[in-house]
Amino acid sequence: MTDVVSEGATGRGSGPVRAEIALKTITADPAAPERLRRVLEQALVFSGAALAAVYTPGDDGRTLCLAESAGVPRTLYGLRESYPLDGGSPAVEARRGGRPVWLGPEELADWADTRRMPARDVHLAALPVPGADGCLLAVSEHPGGFGADDRSCLALVAAAVACPAPSAPAASAEREVPHGNGFSLAMDSGRVEVGDDLLELFGIRREEFDGRVETLLGLTVPEDLPSLMSVVEADHMSIGDRELEFRVLQPDGPPRWLRLRGRLLPGGDGRPARLVGTVTDASTLRPEGTDVARVQRLAAALAMAGTVRDVGQAVVAALRKPLRADRIALAELENERLVVTVLDPPAPEAWPELWQSEWRTEWPDAPVRAMPTLAAALREGRAQIWPAGTVDLEPALAGVGPGGLAVLPLPGAGRMAGACLIGWDAPHDFGPDERALLIASAGLAGQALTRAHAFDAEHELVAMLQRQLLPRRLPKLPGGVAVARYLPATAGLEVGGDWYDVIPLPDHHVALVIGDVQGHSAAAATMMGQMRTALRAYAAEGHPPDVVFAHANRLLMELETDLFATCCYVDVDMEGGTAWCVRAGHPPPVLRHPDGTTEIAETEGGPPLGVLDRAEFPMTPLRLLPGTVIALTTDGLVESAELDIDAGLDRLAHELSVSDPAHLGLVADALLGNAHRGDDVALLLMRYDGMAVKPLREGWTVWRVPEAARQARRFTRRTLRAWGVPAEAADTTLLVVSELVTNALVHTDGRVRLGLTLMHRRLRVAVTDASPRTPVKPTHVGWESTGGRGILLVEAVSDAWGTLPVGGGKQVWSEVQLEY
Repeated sequence: MTDVVSEGATGRGSGPVRAEIALKTITADPAAPERLRRVLEQALVFSGAALAAVYTPGDDGRTLCLAESAGVPRTLYGLRESYPLDGGSPAVEARRGGRPVWLGPEELADWADTRRMPARDVHLAALPVPGADGCLLAVSEHPGGFGADDRSCLALVAAAVACPAPSAPAASAEREVPHGNGFSLAMDSGRVEVGDDLLELFGIRREEFDGRVETLLGLTVPEDLPSLMSVVEADHMSIGDRELEFRVLQPDGPPRWLRLRGRLLPGGDGRPARLVGTVTDASTLRPEGTDVARVQRLAAALAMAGTVRDVGQAVVAALRKPLRADRIALAELENERLVVTVLDPPAPEAWPELWQSEWRTEWPDAPVRAMPTLAAALREGRAQIWPAGTVDLEPALAGVGPGGLAVLPLPGAGRMAGACLIGWDAPHDFGPDERALLIASAGLAGQALTRAHAFDAEHELVAMLQRQLLPRRLPKLPGGVAVARYLPATAGLEVGGDWYDVIPLPDHHVALVIGDVQGHSAAAATMMGQMRTALRAYAAEGHPPDVVFAHANRLLMELETDLFATCCYVDVDMEGGTAWCVRAGHPPPVLRHPDGTTEIAETEGGPPLGVLDRAEFPMTPLRLLPGTVIALTTDGLVESAELDIDAGLDRLAHELSVSDPAHLGLVADALLGNAHRGDDVALLLMRYDGMAVKPLREGWTVWRVPEAARQARRFTRRTLRAWGVPAEAADTTLLVVSELVTNALVHTDGRVRLGLTLMHRRLRVAVTDASPRTPVKPTHVGWESTGGRGILLVEAVSDAWGTLPVGGGKQVWSEVQLEY
């Protein structure tokens, strides 16, 4: 592949040699505009630096002041605007000693003026500028810091910085009325003189402009206003050059990006200080200039990117339109295989025929070694660029950019995180500034891709944990239907602690539970699982709702966690159509009555669980008619930064009133359609239909008297006769009652209660006592045994039997199927 143009390929010579050639080209004309910035950019290209800056003595003679910088914003690394010459900063030390200072992460921690450096693998280089009494600072995030070639390149850059710069124009010339896209702002009055082209960029006609800088500032995007104010206010700007990008609103379409370059000129002799400069369109890259601000903008976007796909979208937004590229593909490197994550444009017909036939599978199914050109680029770790007419590329790559192809390996954490392909259809010229932009962007994207991949893996693990902790399916309810929905947040990247549950209870009771653990993290998801399990266990023990909450609150306090939980618990009697509601700092239920009217249940509430040791949780009764819908939700559906919780509950009640409760799943989907996705949302709906056939129930309190068992049998015989139970089944039931009541009286203390239930030809006998000890069926009963035969007898004559915990005691039950 002899015709390949490769940025950084070994055939082009070592880094210092190429850096020297590039710097000679730049410094050939000392009066060239932006000469110093272009020199610093070579430090980014040839030494792998993320930031390069030059400091020169200030006007007061006591400080080193920032003269120019290139790369990512210096504030990300804690670099200051100036350093006192009598201080102990690396810049001052290099200038004072006349020799370079190389600092790694450990050494940086010992310098007082560099303690604001981020706590990661950051290396700092400080080199004196020969003959200029200044200093060059460079920052690298490469794990190994600056190697031997990198240090040689930085020495060449420091020498190039010392070349004489063009003298500043005379003050009289700078005070001339600007033309084109120029401006001149009087810092004392705020009056500004502007050229016609600048007014056109802001969308203002000359006759409409009042000469006030506030008029121009009023057309900018509000988020960009603080950075602009730091420039146009004299108190916030030092003498020297400044550059920034901002957006202006347009009547139609997205905001337009503009770039401001200005210089503050000091006042004197009655003249005010003035800010003079230009404002140009920054929407696209200019072939004749650099666009370091694009790298800064990409760095800001990648800092906010949480997922791998977010990283890909940020790269596409930063490079495709400015470079006028026809397509961009970004892929992760996983176990020597490339997995495509972003294709732009996404339509199959925009990509080569081979990609269309194997749409979105050409890379994932092919190992890297199947594409030698791409494998070589990843192995060398340097950007590779092929102009139009290259014939040695694989078909899978050649069609991506017939007019020019750039392959950018994406390094991150000491390995290759992936690759980015940028292709052009028309012949494309790759200038040195564009190459610098591509290389800097690749380094930023690689680091962001590595972070996002690790975060995606952690997020998926926590999300899987949360999915496993939520119910897989809801139980079938006697006389009702329940549906639930869970919607994770999109604003954040961590899962939350929202949960729901439907707990079947004895005697056709159902507990509806919804809750929210504070925060969005793995700890919140884990705590959610603990709280759901605890509430289910306490409810299964037969405790009333307020006792269930009291036990859960005590458990959460004993766990000694900083998290708390809000919860709403509704115990519904499906037979009687009544319910008891308990709240712990949670939004109340919303009821939709059969006639379509809705109400927000006026229920008393207690504090969130895990806040107070001795909290009280009052119970509120609810009356349910057949056709009533109960809606329980977490605050993510009814509250946001723009929506008050009361207004959110009113909106939920209105949407519920206009819905069709016959299709409860569609109702849940419609309610979630208007959810604010800044928080997790859990929604639980239950429609109470009423039981078509209600069971027959009778109960008897067994007194501890000698005739207790005989009285229990007499009560049972009267009840079964009234229900029309056949004689044979009645005899069996009397035997079971006698054994269970006798066992309770002999082996327990306290109250004993006998209950009889008949439903669907199934007769249930339940004896409740105050002992939590479960009766044990003997494994062997001999002739000499005096106990244990009762349980064996109950098991023999029953179709089913068992025990249930009930409020500190237990219930032993037996069921007999009746045959009429």
